[in-house]
Amino acid sequence: MAHDRAQAVVAFGGGHGLSATLHALRMLVDDLVVDDLTAVVTVADNGGSSGRLRAEFGVLPPGDLRMALAALCGDHQWGDTWARVLQHRFAGQGEMRGHVIGNLLIVGLWEQLGDPVAALDWVGKLLGTSGRVLPMALTPLDITAEVRGLDATEPDRLTVVRGQVQVATTDGVIASIALDPPDPTPCPEAIAAVDAADWVVLGPGSWFTSVIPHLMVPALCEAIVGSDARVVLTLNLDEQAGETPGFDAADHLAVLAEHAPELAVHTVLADARHAGDGLAELEHVVRATGAQLVVADLARDDGTARHDPAKLAAAYSSIMGGR
Repeated sequence: MAHDRAQAVVAFGGGHGLSATLHALRMLVDDLVVDDLTAVVTVADNGGSSGRLRAEFGVLPPGDLRMALAALCGDHQWGDTWARVLQHRFAGQGEMRGHVIGNLLIVGLWEQLGDPVAALDWVGKLLGTSGRVLPMALTPLDITAEVRGLDATEPDRLTVVRGQVQVATTDGVIASIALDPPDPTPCPEAIAAVDAADWVVLGPGSWFTSVIPHLMVPALCEAIVGSDARVVLTLNLDEQAGETPGFDAADHLAVLAEHAPELAVHTVLADARHAGDGLAELEHVVRATGAQLVVADLARDDGTARHDPAKLAAAYSSIMGGR
């Protein structure tokens, strides 16, 4: 359904969560609901192919940027082909094992052009993407977390865990996160996109390593807080081992508020099944923040704890059409 005026949207996140959001928002570009779509991506990955390239070349980890670009490829032969090529991971037993073609392409263009944003724009042109992909910062950074419960003799003692992979897989309970450096150089184009946006979408995704880190970049958080854009917070479908064990929907919202108390959320989007027995508590928490709660069926029908892009698109269209 097309609205009176198409919207400018900036989506923040990383990994599979942001990929689901971008698949959904790409549908709204096709439906003329959204006419300007920008993805702003976390750049703290220190594992896998991305971590190896980051360590060897001192570049931004390209993996989450690659996944965002692939998600914005169109549903046609050109888009489908390039999305598959971009995501292809080498097998074998040699040094190339585990590397991804898209990561190598992005790093190669960075070396050729010396400009990470220009390189990502060129990859987007090659793929014919429906939006722009930008890094949240222009230099690699690390996520650190204060974690409780790693010392059996002192279960309440906080231990600092460093690195995105290490934080995401910790056996303890994450109390808070921070960035190193704490004030990384933001991407100016990302700030400009927020300034021009009608809507900002946060989540779904790994809460402590993909969603909240954006709000820990001071200049980026200030831009979001000071923008006229309305913030849509998309909650996860389930708790995540390592990051959010035992979290219900209200806990996700509370943790976000602790890390970014000045952030005003317009709409909280939750899956009906995940909200479940905690719906009354979630409604109370959302109401207390001044936001509105939208509950819908958002999950895939295959039983996995992942969002269905078409269902997500319908929910976003309804929310953005009611502005």
